[in-house]
Amino acid sequence: MDQKILSLAAEKTADKLQEFLQILKEDDLTKLLQNQAVKGKAAGALLRAIFKGSPCSEEAGALRRRKIYSCCIQLVESGDLQKEVASEITGLLMLEAHHFPGPLLFELANEFVGAINEGSLVNGKSLELLPIIFTALASKKENLAYGKGEVSGEECKKQLINTLCSGRWDQQYVIQLTSMFKDVPLTAEEVEFVVKKVLKVFFKMNLQELPPLVYQLLVLSSKGSRKSVLEGIIAFFNELDKQHSEEQSGDELLDHVTVSSDELRHVEGTIILHIVFAIKLDCELGRELLKYLKAGQQGDSSSNICPFSIALLLSVTRIQRFEEQVFDLLKTSIVKSFKDLQLLQSSKFLQNLVPHKSYISAMILEVVKNSVHSWDHVTQGLVELGFILMDSYGPKKILDGNTIETNSCLSRMPSQQACKLGADVLLETFKIHEMIRQEILEQVLNRVVTRASSPISHFLDLLSNIITYAPLVLQSCSSKVTETFDYLSFLPLQTVQGLLKAVQPLLKVSMSMRDSLILVLRKAMFSSQLDARKSAVSGFLLLLKNFKVLGSLSSSQCSQSIGVSQVHVDVHSRYNSVANETFCLEIMDSLRRCLGQQADVRLMLYEGFYDVLRRNSQLANSIMQTLLSQLKQFYEPKPDLLPPLKLEACVLTQGDQISLQEPLDYLLCCIQHCLTWYKSRVIPLQQGEEEEEETFYEDLDDMLESITNRMIKSELEDFELDKSADFSQSTGIGIKNNICAFLVMGVCEVLIEYNFSISNFSKNKFEEVLSLFMCYKKLSDILNEKAGKGKTKMTSKTHDSILSMKFVSDLLTALFRDSTQSHEESLSVLRSSNEFMRYAVNVALQKVQQLKEMGHVSGPDGQNPDKIFQNLCDITRVLLWRYTSIPTSVEESGKKEKGKSISLLCLEGLQKIFSAVQQFYQPKIQQFLRALDVTDKEGEEGEDAEVGVTQRAAFQIRQFQRSLLNLLSSQEEDFNSKEAFLLVTVLTSLSKLLEPSSPQFLQMLSWTSKICKENSREDASFCKSLMNLLFSLHVLYKSPVTLLRDVSQDIHGHLGDIDQDVEVEKTNHFAMVNLRTAAPTICLLVLSQAEKVLEEVDWLITKLKGQVSLETLSEDASSQATAPNHPAEKAIIMQLGTLLTFFHELVQTALPSGSCVDNLLKDLCKMYTILTALVRYYLQVCRSSGGIPKNMEKLVKLSGSHLTPLCYSFISYVQNKKSKSLKYTGEKKKEKTAAAAATATAMARVLRETKPIPNLIFAIEQYEKFLIHLSKRSKVNLMQHMKLSTSRDFKIKGNILDMVLRDDGEDENEEGTASEHGGQNKEPAKKKRKKEMKCLS
Repeated sequence: MDQKILSLAAEKTADKLQEFLQILKEDDLTKLLQNQAVKGKAAGALLRAIFKGSPCSEEAGALRRRKIYSCCIQLVESGDLQKEVASEITGLLMLEAHHFPGPLLFELANEFVGAINEGSLVNGKSLELLPIIFTALASKKENLAYGKGEVSGEECKKQLINTLCSGRWDQQYVIQLTSMFKDVPLTAEEVEFVVKKVLKVFFKMNLQELPPLVYQLLVLSSKGSRKSVLEGIIAFFNELDKQHSEEQSGDELLDHVTVSSDELRHVEGTIILHIVFAIKLDCELGRELLKYLKAGQQGDSSSNICPFSIALLLSVTRIQRFEEQVFDLLKTSIVKSFKDLQLLQSSKFLQNLVPHKSYISAMILEVVKNSVHSWDHVTQGLVELGFILMDSYGPKKILDGNTIETNSCLSRMPSQQACKLGADVLLETFKIHEMIRQEILEQVLNRVVTRASSPISHFLDLLSNIITYAPLVLQSCSSKVTETFDYLSFLPLQTVQGLLKAVQPLLKVSMSMRDSLILVLRKAMFSSQLDARKSAVSGFLLLLKNFKVLGSLSSSQCSQSIGVSQVHVDVHSRYNSVANETFCLEIMDSLRRCLGQQADVRLMLYEGFYDVLRRNSQLANSIMQTLLSQLKQFYEPKPDLLPPLKLEACVLTQGDQISLQEPLDYLLCCIQHCLTWYKSRVIPLQQGEEEEEETFYEDLDDMLESITNRMIKSELEDFELDKSADFSQSTGIGIKNNICAFLVMGVCEVLIEYNFSISNFSKNKFEEVLSLFMCYKKLSDILNEKAGKGKTKMTSKTHDSILSMKFVSDLLTALFRDSTQSHEESLSVLRSSNEFMRYAVNVALQKVQQLKEMGHVSGPDGQNPDKIFQNLCDITRVLLWRYTSIPTSVEESGKKEKGKSISLLCLEGLQKIFSAVQQFYQPKIQQFLRALDVTDKEGEEGEDAEVGVTQRAAFQIRQFQRSLLNLLSSQEEDFNSKEAFLLVTVLTSLSKLLEPSSPQFLQMLSWTSKICKENSREDASFCKSLMNLLFSLHVLYKSPVTLLRDVSQDIHGHLGDIDQDVEVEKTNHFAMVNLRTAAPTICLLVLSQAEKVLEEVDWLITKLKGQVSLETLSEDASSQATAPNHPAEKAIIMQLGTLLTFFHELVQTALPSGSCVDNLLKDLCKMYTILTALVRYYLQVCRSSGGIPKNMEKLVKLSGSHLTPLCYSFISYVQNKKSKSLKYTGEKKKEKTAAAAATATAMARVLRETKPIPNLIFAIEQYEKFLIHLSKRSKVNLMQHMKLSTSRDFKIKGNILDMVLRDDGEDENEEGTASEHGGQNKEPAKKKRKKEMKCLS
């Protein structure tokens, strides 16, 4: 039979074939087809023949076709056919689909949809036909019967797709179905249906099936709905990551959450690659991605910025056209996140309203961690992002060229945090990815070399961390480091020191690197540039410190933070301790040559030798001999010659230039410290051995003893530095005398420290110390006196003390706290001199100031943070005891001396120390406060550690509160405002340590509030600092708006009303507000606080707007989210309402012109801008919910009755004031030219000061404009409470203009009669002024 059909089909006409097919039963035909197909014979030819004999023009033929078509689909689906046969059949069916009439096509498609939704597909092979059927159906123009009515083919297709998407899809066909839709012509609406359906199925899929599915979805997105696709993918993986991190693979979570982390990350990585590939082909997709993530920035970004989306963005940076936009987006998101955090931390009001969310910095570090799973496409972006953050937000150069180095862990500013995040990202990436290490190191080194002029401490820190992490790994990159060494002599000293310190672990591992460094340093030693020579010295000193010679004492400082692996290398490499010795002695030789160079170079050597000695005690001999021979050049050996030192030799005269050649004081200082250390550490260990020829330390001891005795005997005349000497900076002799004076003072200080350290509390030694101090004091007085007369620049430059911080702490302890009976007599010598005690406290202050400015102090151990911290604790303990046990009032009543009393100096020291500790030692605060607690030194250590920072800080706070209360209880004329100001500053520092939720914090707040309410003082700085403290505490407890309102009523009461006839009743909320302090001090303070509140409200409104726009974007906006009683909305309206009453008071106050008026006008302008923002927010909300809350109506009513009209009268008041002051200036100056000039300057000032007025008027009008819109939309008449604004149509009134011009003419003709016309032209002149003002707007 099959042969017959085929032979008939071969004929030219199909008539016979049709007749034959009509005779056959349909079942026979289908059986025949099935058999042929299964056997794999010529099924295709047979099928062609059947189709040829079943034309669609006849009903019977069409039905036969339909039957055969269904049969073939089942055959293909059954999976019984060979692959080639199935493909051939499918191809034929595709070709024939378009010939079908509409109704049959519809039936076929319906069958398909039914089979899919019922899940009766076997292998899904037949799905290839569905797009062809849909396409054919859509192209049918005639109407088809559907349900009860008739619809077009296009509409029919839409209904079928809808049915298909609302049914269940079998998991195994999801990818095929998604892929199928890309061949169907779809409208935007249909694409949205399909995309939503596919995204819903995501949760049912296995992880491994997701990448191909996402790929198909992305292909489909080229037809539309790009945003939905991206949003769905990001939201799905965000959810998946969250579930995965919770690791609760229990019943309530879906099965595939139990996958391994590795698998999940690999899938995510593949999907990110697919998306990036799609964006390369379809830029629109990239734009959508950026648009979607930017929209999230406005509202609550936690929904769409997540580790997955950040990784995706970083991969997109590989596409050039999006690179810059993506990094900008990430940069702004990061800084915004840090700023939001800062805003939240500083305001209890916001903390109560905004939930604490995850921050983008944590997410970025999460991405770094995840990128270990072969996310190579992300790592490049991570590295670039890290460097962009470090470049953009690194430390900036300050005007005088110094940058303050703060401890990185406490940087609170958003930019500093962003910079630190960049460094963290780079360090973590470096640790994880070996491939990229070389590049990171190169980039860091390039920046160190090329950015010599700008501060690069953050790059040096990163370099140090990288090298410490893996010195052995970096040996492979040693060529790059060696290359950097070549630039050493051109880099600033600070950079060189930082760089060498950072690469120091590498030098221990790599011999070649060390050798190349030494060559570079040797070259630099003989450079013509002073800086290069200083760099060489610091480099050599660093090497000496770190290469230990065999037999050196192990000092606790020696242990470098290098891992075990490197130490291992050190031992087995060929340069061991013996080699180190020859190496170190070679360096010492090089350094000796420096002793003939400039003072700066010598100074560096002297400052470095002590550290070298302490780390490398075997070099003692060499170092001490060097110092001894250097000292001998300036030492007068004859015991009876005065003075004992040759000062002339220390000064270099070259023509007119006079400069210091030998910093003798630092040489002696170095000798003194090395000697003390040597005697205490090395000599005790040599007792057993036979005495070597090391007599140098005895020689040095004798010399210092001799210098001491002769210095005490010397008079100032012996140095030619008595009162008659010339100290002016303009003459050569004067300069030379100044240098010598500073040298003598330095020497005295060194000898004071030396004699104190060897004194063992002997009375004679202490008398010597005092005599040396008297010599120092005389010189210092002469210098101060001369400088005071000359008022030259010298006055500002105080001489830095050479005393070491350890000595200062020991000296203060001995002076103030030592109560040992045996020391009593000798210490009374020093205690008898008030001058000496004041000097000791002053030096302590100087050291703390140095720490605050530079991050370290001068002298031995000055770079060692732990030692500094220990000394700080000791000094603080003494100062605190001295201040609390001998109050200033007691001390000052005794004797009147010029200068500050010791107690006041102690307080100043405490104030500086508390701020320095918070700046540099934030993590050690607990330890610091514990050290201050003198009561139980050797008590219960265990329990002691339990007490928290808050309790300890509260204890200290109570001491200072008592002192302040005592001060305030004194008479007004005895009130020491300087001390009061310092006390408030100390309290402010300490209060930052209190936990805001603790009872101690509340106690502090209520105490401060009580002080402000009950005490009235006229000192502006004290008042300002106290009120500032009150506000800073109040903000962390709750919003300060009510406080602002109370203070504004007080200000209004004291300053009176702008309408002089109105009597203002005086409220007395805060006694601190009085006539002297109300304006400008407190007025400016409350205005700045109000501005902060406005900023918070503005931030909240922006956040709410973002949420609303996100909700309106996603169709299923939940109505409850925008319900009128949103707590944030309510809070915003309350804040603005109270602020309105605050401005209501101030706008009626007769403020003095100047900054108060300017700031008030600017803040009012801001207030109206934010009211407008709120109105616009409700315009948005009205669209979805249709009404505005009652309290919003009240707020609008209040603004109309209590603020706007008063603003206009305040503007008139300000302008009247200005015109009066103008007129006054004009009358005061009688001469014509002077009068003109004065009027011109007054005019300029008026124009400058009235600039905010047009802005304010514009802001008010904008507010009213949007209120009209809102009234229309909400059907509530909000404008009934608004009075119409003052008319400001700027017509030029001709008659007035003529009059003014005529008056001007008369003025020029006869200036004598000007005063007579004063009365007449006063009004027009004012109007003219107003006109000018308005034109400006």
